[in-house]
Amino acid sequence: MVYSLLADFVVLIHVMFVLFAVLGGLVVLRRPRLAWLHLPAAIWGGVIELQGWICPLTHLEVHFRRLGGEAGYAGDFIGHYLEPLLYPLWLTRRFQVIIGIGILVLNAAVYLCLWRKKSRKSAKGVTP
Repeated sequence: MVYSLLADFVVLIHVMFVLFAVLGGLVVLRRPRLAWLHLPAAIWGGVIELQGWICPLTHLEVHFRRLGGEAGYAGDFIGHYLEPLLYPLWLTRRFQVIIGIGILVLNAAVYLCLWRKKSRKSAKGVTP
């Protein structure tokens, strides 16, 4: 029972990490100091997906499931939990590209806004 709860906790942390990696730029708009957390998270998430690696949190979850007497699963977290939600059968490659571009544009816009805001503050603080 304890191992099953630990595995469920790891899943919760994993979901929160994925959401933060994808949408954390929106949080950074309100709390710019969190950019030092968001940028590495976004880069890590992107590298994991682009390289086809399996996140260490997936291994930890499967380990706890097996210790708890449950069957583990092969593959990665995205494939097991999120792929059916993120990539339903009706999803076309074109729509995937549109979604991917949308995520990149969203985060680029967030960081552009932060950069402009910081530039304006710097310009106001400089006296001739």
